[in-house]
Amino acid sequence: MTHDLTVRFLGVRGSIATPGLAAGGNTACVEVVAGDTRIILDAGTGIRTLGNERMASGIRHSTILLSHLHWDHVAGLQFFTPVYVPGHRVEIASGPNGVMSHDAAIRALFKAPFFPVDFDDLAGTVTTRELRPNDHFTIGDITITMARLNHPDPVYGYRLEHAGQSIVYATDTEHFSCVDPTLKKLAAGADILIYDAQYTPEEYPSKVGWGHSTWEAGAELARAAGVPQLVLFHHDPSRGDAALATLEAAAQAALPGTVAAREGLVLNARDAERAAAA
Repeated sequence: MTHDLTVRFLGVRGSIATPGLAAGGNTACVEVVAGDTRIILDAGTGIRTLGNERMASGIRHSTILLSHLHWDHVAGLQFFTPVYVPGHRVEIASGPNGVMSHDAAIRALFKAPFFPVDFDDLAGTVTTRELRPNDHFTIGDITITMARLNHPDPVYGYRLEHAGQSIVYATDTEHFSCVDPTLKKLAAGADILIYDAQYTPEEYPSKVGWGHSTWEAGAELARAAGVPQLVLFHHDPSRGDAALATLEAAAQAALPGTVAAREGLVLNARDAERAAAA
């Protein structure tokens, strides 16, 4: 057990899963841990591995916070084994999606003709919770603050805090001509900022309005918010390993210490805090 706040990356791609890449091809899923509290952020294809781990380890309660309901962020939910096993409890939470209740949206993912198992037939205890757009709440040892981000459909970013440490998860968000004031406030003084960097600055002009950002905007936000560790996330499915390394190097030149998220990467908020103080 650790009393530090840590984050582990199980899926780092955006849009669609991309097999065969060393950096990982699964779509968005990360796990944040503090003490006995474990929170899953997004249920992209990377959550399948996490579900298998939980079955093997005996962990019987899972809390999933979704940034939003686009396919790449929920495509692994039907393959998260605990939802099918009696004795396992799974809560799936997110903010309003602007179309239907959160409960109705999750139920629709388990419905013919798109999936053969109906939500009401799941053997695990699966519950849904619709959060307020700017909610502030506690799950176990972790305090969470959320904020709505800039995306074509409603998307929510999360700040997770424990014992003076903090991690901000801000994927599927598009920057403005200035630093996003909502994100600057959410990320202020955090130890780690996980940020959507799907496009390069050169690619972005043809992608305006698509709801994604660049490493350059991420670096600007991290500097403005006083965050020592920037993690580039939601990699474009066409971005191969060599191109991702080039993108990472450019970001590091602008903001030393920046890393591109890769499957299996584990970061400790206290380490980021110590590095900033050194």
